[in-house]
Amino acid sequence: MSLTIFIPVRKGSERVSEKNTRNFAGIEGGLLELKLNQLKNFDFADEIIVSTNDEKSWEIASGFQKQVKNLKLVERPQVLGNSETKLSDLIRHFAEITTSEEILWTHVTSPFCDAEKYSVAIKKYYEVRNAGYDSLVSGREYREFLLDKRSGKLVNNPTEFSWPRTQDLADWFEINSAVFIASREDYKNGKRTGENPFFMEFDKIASMDIDDEEDFKIAEALYERIYR
Repeated sequence: MSLTIFIPVRKGSERVSEKNTRNFAGIEGGLLELKLNQLKNFDFADEIIVSTNDEKSWEIASGFQKQVKNLKLVERPQVLGNSETKLSDLIRHFAEITTSEEILWTHVTSPFCDAEKYSVAIKKYYEVRNAGYDSLVSGREYREFLLDKRSGKLVNNPTEFSWPRTQDLADWFEINSAVFIASREDYKNGKRTGENPFFMEFDKIASMDIDDEEDFKIAEALYERIYR
């Protein structure tokens, strides 16, 4: 089956200024440059699409067209590039700009999800398809106390005790937004997973998603500690 990796990179960020392209741990092209470096010579995808409405992101990605196999740049319509854009509309749009049967959606804000993680996820996806699953999403087991502000009660407590042991909390899964793999038909319907997704567990570092300024600083420190 054919598979495309989709990397959405929109202009602007409300919580982290220019988070996709600002210098990250000494990498001048930031998180986008890091992600494209991770995908150099990647052999498990038929196509890698960067969808952006940002001039700087376009410039950075253009510099990788001879280095990343089957890299394709797509100009994102402005109506799909602002904070009011419905995610389901963007998902449907991507299904229109590729003909691949399977789609892997990822983000540059997952700096520790590298080529090895993507290849393992893709292999696992095809493996679990034979076991009855129709999609794959990455994340990690969630075993933390979660309170409802209105009632003051734990929402993930399946026991009779007010404060159970951590290991007795409900079996929840925290999506890390690093990998979503599903069929193009699901994407056409505005969904990044099917009806029966396989939950692929990543460790805490691989699961890190940069969502705010603190995340950015922590990720930089981790990256420098691990790779410098």
